[in-house]
Amino acid sequence: QVQLVESGGGLVQAGGSLRLSCAASGSIVSINVMGWYRQAPGKQRELVAAVRSGGNTNYADSVKGRFTISRDNAKNTVYLQMNSLKPEDTAVYYCNVQHRVYRGSYADYTNYWGQGTQVTVSS
Repeated sequence: QVQLVESGGGLVQAGGSLRLSCAASGSIVSINVMGWYRQAPGKQRELVAAVRSGGNTNYADSVKGRFTISRDNAKNTVYLQMNSLKPEDTAVYYCNVQHRVYRGSYADYTNYWGQGTQVTVSS
């Protein structure tokens, strides 16, 4: 089992910044993808940003140029630096980790979710 602990959410004015952190612990063998999702009231959960073990990243179009995802493999931690925040960024942000266990010629993947952290951007 892998546990995820998120931190860094809060209330900020439009144009401000926040940094989210998510630390993974437990029986970790290897982590493939680490990412952040968000869910606003009445909307589906959506991918915000993700980073692969090799460092490749991808972002939702709505956050490109404003958000930066990074990871510290030694600490099994993923970060989301959010700048130029907008009211439409208001949501619960969830950390997601894809755990990987190699079994000979193939790998088993398991997704884990954090408990979510509220980000509120006031206008």
